Amino acid sequence: MADAKVIPFDDDRSRARRRPGRPEDPSGAGTGGPAAVRALPGAREVPDEAPGGTPAPEPVAEPAAEGAGRAGWERRVAGGLAFLRRRVTGEYEVDEFGYDAELTDQVLMSLLRPLYEKYFRVEVKGVENIPEKGGALVVANHSGTLPLDGLMMQVAVHDRHPAGRHLRLLAADLVFVLPVVNELARKAGHTLACAEDAERLLKAGEVVGVMPEGFKGIGKPFSERYKLQRFGRGGFVSTALRAGVPIVPCSIVGAEEIYPMIGNAKTLARLLGLPYVPVTPTFPWLGPLGMLPLPTKWTIEFGEPIPTDGYPPEAAEDPMLMFNLTDQVREQIQHTLYKLLVQRRSVFF
Repeated sequence: MADAKVIPFDDDRSRARRRPGRPEDPSGAGTGGPAAVRALPGAREVPDEAPGGTPAPEPVAEPAAEGAGRAGWERRVAGGLAFLRRRVTGEYEVDEFGYDAELTDQVLMSLLRPLYEKYFRVEVKGVENIPEKGGALVVANHSGTLPLDGLMMQVAVHDRHPAGRHLRLLAADLVFVLPVVNELARKAGHTLACAEDAERLLKAGEVVGVMPEGFKGIGKPFSERYKLQRFGRGGFVSTALRAGVPIVPCSIVGAEEIYPMIGNAKTLARLLGLPYVPVTPTFPWLGPLGMLPLPTKWTIEFGEPIPTDGYPPEAAEDPMLMFNLTDQVREQIQHTLYKLLVQRRSVFF
C-alpha cells in the first residue's frame, strides 16, 4: 500500500502544507512546528482534513500479525479441505507395497510427532550418515516391549534428515495380521520383513529400516536391557550386498525403560498366539493406565555407514563374509549403546 499522506502541524495556518521528502523540507517536518507524523506500516490512507476543516486524525495501523495469522489459518483450512476431498474421491497414490506418502506426511507423522518431541524428547545424532539419495539399510537395536522405537526412528529420519527422507520399516508377520494395525502399517510404508521385499525397496532407492533382534530384543527382560540379542543369520547383510547399498548402524537409548518387563505370562501368551505377554511394574496391576509408557529421555544415533558396493556379486553367497559383516554391525551398535549410556545423565532427563 502506498504511504499515507503526512500532515505537518504548524502554528501559522496560512503557510502552505509541505510533504515530507520534498527538497524544501528534507526532514519531513513543517517549519516552525513539531515533526510530521510518519506513515505507519500497513496504515490506512486518510484525507488531509476532516469535514469542517479540522486536521484529520493520525493514520491508524492495521494489526499485521492478526492479518497474517488469519491468512495462515485460512490456508490451513483450505489445505485440510483439499486433503479430505482427495481422500473421499480417491485422488491419491499408493505404491505397490501400499505406502501412502500423503497420509503419512500429513496425518501419521503429525500424530507421532508429539510423542517424539514432547513425551520422549528424542535427541538425534548422525542422521546425515544416511545418504541424501539412493538406497540404504538402517540396522537398529530393538527394545521396549512395544515397537515404539521403530516408529520414533521413522519420525527422526523424516523430520531430521537434511533431504527429508522416508524410512521404510521391515515388520514381523504379526503386524500384518492385526486388524487396523495392518492397514496403518502399510499406509506408513512398512512391509513384511523378507529378503525379496527389502531388496526391491533398496534397489528402488529407498531407505529401509530393520531390527534384526526381532521379538528376542523387544521382549527381553529388563535385567538384560541394552544387551544385544543374536542378529539372526545375517540375512540383512546378504540383502544389502545384493542391492549394493550401505549399511547404517543405529543405536537407540531410552526405549528399554518405557515398559520395564519384569515377567512374562507365557501360558496366556500361548493361548493368545503372542510371542509374550509382558508383566511390568504397572501392567496389569493398574489396568489400562498401566499401558501408558514411562516418559523416558531418548537418544537415537546413526553411525558411520558400512559400504557394500565394493564387493563382487557372489559375495552375498559367502557365509564367512556375511558373518563378519553382521558381527561388525552388531559390535558397532553395542559399542555406541554403551557410549550413550555413559553419557546419559538420567533415564528421564
